[in-house]
Amino acid sequence: MFSVEETIEVAVPVSAAYNQWTQFKSFPRFMTVVKKVEQVRPALLSWTLGVGPVHREFQAEIVEQEPDSHLTWQSLERHFVHQGEVLFRPTATGDTAAGTTGGTAAGTAGGVADGTTGGAKDRTTVTVRIEVDSPGATALLGGLPELVGRVVQRELRHFKAYIEGLGAESGAWRGTIRGGRVRPEDPKPQRSRVPHWPVG
Repeated sequence: MFSVEETIEVAVPVSAAYNQWTQFKSFPRFMTVVKKVEQVRPALLSWTLGVGPVHREFQAEIVEQEPDSHLTWQSLERHFVHQGEVLFRPTATGDTAAGTTGGTAAGTAGGVADGTTGGAKDRTTVTVRIEVDSPGATALLGGLPELVGRVVQRELRHFKAYIEGLGAESGAWRGTIRGGRVRPEDPKPQRSRVPHWPVG
């Protein structure tokens, strides 16, 4: 068993970064390892990953999901045991996380904040943590913690390029999941068509 943690800064607000991440079916458009994602239910995903000729299919359950904050998951495949979380945080003023991975300095991995996107409120720090518990997952993802970290780092960079290229999210799911239980986005309160006229 081992764990990896990688971080990157993206030049979009937290809501945009989070909303785009909830569009799991879009992952194959920018992630090289992810070949296909099917959302069976709001909290259940079917994944196909591939590296070269090696492919692996597995299902994962979203255990916790909080809009603009985080989501955590666990695999349901005994030969591909892993769990992880993704955190979304506004980049604090003065932080230099832009383009960084694994806690390294900004200049070492692809750039620094240059103030051209409206300040920290328009930048988001995305952190991915993964714990790998099975030889099958280890082999597919690179075999060693350092190699797995590089894969995660590369895919985060692809996510950064994708969302910054779009400039805004392509979709969103704003529901909440706690303990595997799904709570859809709270519906908007009913409004009267007549201004200042009470409803009900």
